[in-house]
Amino acid sequence: MAQSHDFRFKADGICRLIARNPLKCNTDDMAQAHIDINRLTRDERLELIEQLWDSLAGTPGELALTDAQRNELDRRLDEMDRDDTLGIPWDEVVRQIRA
Repeated sequence: MAQSHDFRFKADGICRLIARNPLKCNTDDMAQAHIDINRLTRDERLELIEQLWDSLAGTPGELALTDAQRNELDRRLDEMDRDDTLGIPWDEVVRQIRA
């Protein structure tokens, strides 16, 4: 059986997303929404992910790296510095995306 998850969202962004379970959307305060994720459409789940990601990206300093993550990033940067053939130039990345 699928499990329901409880999340807290900014009222302005989530109201549009879960119209099936309407919230009072005239406040900037946090609203608690009880969402059965399995009832959301694929597009609604993707929008929810985007809203969550945007809320985290707005305060990157609050997402500290662990020592292991920082060490791995340093290792990869050092490897890139030693070998110019690693990686793909940005122009090529954009070209592949648009192809």
